[in-house]
Amino acid sequence: MKTFSVKIKEAREELKLNQQQLGELVGVSKRSIAAYETTDTKPRGNIARKLAAALQVSVDFLLNDEITDPKYGIEKAPYIEEARERLGPKAAKEMDVLLEQNVALFAGGALDQEAKDAFFEAVMKAYLKCKEEARKTYGRKKEMD
Repeated sequence: MKTFSVKIKEAREELKLNQQQLGELVGVSKRSIAAYETTDTKPRGNIARKLAAALQVSVDFLLNDEITDPKYGIEKAPYIEEARERLGPKAAKEMDVLLEQNVALFAGGALDQEAKDAFFEAVMKAYLKCKEEARKTYGRKKEMD
């Protein structure tokens, strides 16, 4: 089981980036990258997503010490980001949970990427449709996040 700090450092070194270069890609200082690699400091939200993108790993992998696959959950990232862009951070969290819970429908079977994409796309469309209908019925709620 690897910690966030170990995962950051190993992923950075695998891409042959120094701390300064990674910091520039993410939009933080070299000092911040050094802190991530040597302490239990974890970035929040947007910086964690930028770090994952720069390191070509999933946010789930970075932030969860028990996840060992760097690509775990990476296929759901575009759908979560679309929900975030269209409806805000609360919707992104809901989409993440929704997709994660529905992976159980695969019953341990292996699906090819095309089938996963079709499934995620269908869940995304259904979620967005329900949100739009709710807004029509109940009005738009302000985000509290």
